[in-house]
Amino acid sequence: MNAADLVATGVSNTLRARARTTLTVLAIFVGAFTLTLTSGLGTGINRYIDDTVSALGASDVITVTKVSDVDAGATASGPREYDPDAVVTGQGLARNAVTLMTASDLDDIGAIDGVLDVAPVTSVQLDYVQYAEGAPYVAGLTALVAGQTVQLAAGTAPDVDAAELEVTIPVSYVEPLGFDDADEAIGETLDLTLTDAAFTAHTVPAVIVAVAEEGLTGPGGSSLIANTALQDELATLQSAGLPADQLDRWSSATAWFDPGLTTTQIDNLKARLADAGYTGTTTADQLGAFTTVIDTIVLVLNVFAAIALLAAGFGIVNTLLMSVQERTREIGLMKALGMSSARVFTLFSIEAVFIGFLGSAIGVAAAMVVGTAASSILAGALLSALPGLTIIAFDPVTIALTILLIMFVAFLAGTLPAARAAGKDPVEALRYE
Repeated sequence: MNAADLVATGVSNTLRARARTTLTVLAIFVGAFTLTLTSGLGTGINRYIDDTVSALGASDVITVTKVSDVDAGATASGPREYDPDAVVTGQGLARNAVTLMTASDLDDIGAIDGVLDVAPVTSVQLDYVQYAEGAPYVAGLTALVAGQTVQLAAGTAPDVDAAELEVTIPVSYVEPLGFDDADEAIGETLDLTLTDAAFTAHTVPAVIVAVAEEGLTGPGGSSLIANTALQDELATLQSAGLPADQLDRWSSATAWFDPGLTTTQIDNLKARLADAGYTGTTTADQLGAFTTVIDTIVLVLNVFAAIALLAAGFGIVNTLLMSVQERTREIGLMKALGMSSARVFTLFSIEAVFIGFLGSAIGVAAAMVVGTAASSILAGALLSALPGLTIIAFDPVTIALTILLIMFVAFLAGTLPAARAAGKDPVEALRYE
């Protein structure tokens, strides 16, 4: 009996006891269904986290602020001592005091071991934006840091290196500004107006190159996104009229480090920044607690899936042991006709693997259908406030690995019955009643 005959015989034997096989397949189905949904949940959320991290900044970027001598926390319930170089951000217990940085601070940060480059984060406060002769609207403005990405509804992200003044508008601004849809806004000119320190208004025209989807974090949410040329132009105009000693002062800076650094090396870099009087925060720090919670939830759900698969494994053992018992004379006849113990073992192993394949394939298919439908429903209802989130997503490689894993578990579960069948004495088996 060649390999093809063994496979055909194994599949045929599996279908002989249909009721028992069906119950075993159902047990495997539960495990496969649960495991596929949990892995899909992890895939969907992790993709969203990756997009969020990309929006917050590249993995090789660290946001640096200068530690202030002011105890900002103490100011939550009382006055704080005036410091002309300190800026307090946040509200209540979340208030945080930082000292404005100067060019010398940038030099100091750049000299710290592990920092490859450093650039100040400039802040621009717009009065309003306006398209053609339409109504003016209040809008925030942010600029992309190299390595950041934005989820777009139309167009292409601003070119940080372009000399032209380019801007991305949020999708929520499309209709108010007078456009029928996102595509219509691409290529049009938007006027951005701000007031400088001397209370003089300046209007800067910029080309709309993209429309951004609403985002949970990072650029794109309700702010316009400027390329470097536009950001610099607006920052220069905003600074007009300021005393010389108030120019070139920033609340934070962006530092770049080697993307190949390990977590420990990044922690060491943050420690060196702290020793120099600065605080460093990476994108991983900003999302650390969130990812930990999600990973824990997925792990717990996977434990339930593993328990279901363990129960299914016992079902396979029981099914095949009963099959061996019922087919004792058949096994004796096969061995008397020359079938080796190895081939008998292989035959019953094929039956176990086929049962695993049936249960896993059906479970995975059902989970993909249910997961896709549930994800679509949730995206339009409970998760509508989290644009871009596909709560359950399926990765082809993960799906294939899930099926192979369950088939392997089925093979392991079938080794005991297969070994018992292979070890039967043909003479004794033929005498079995």
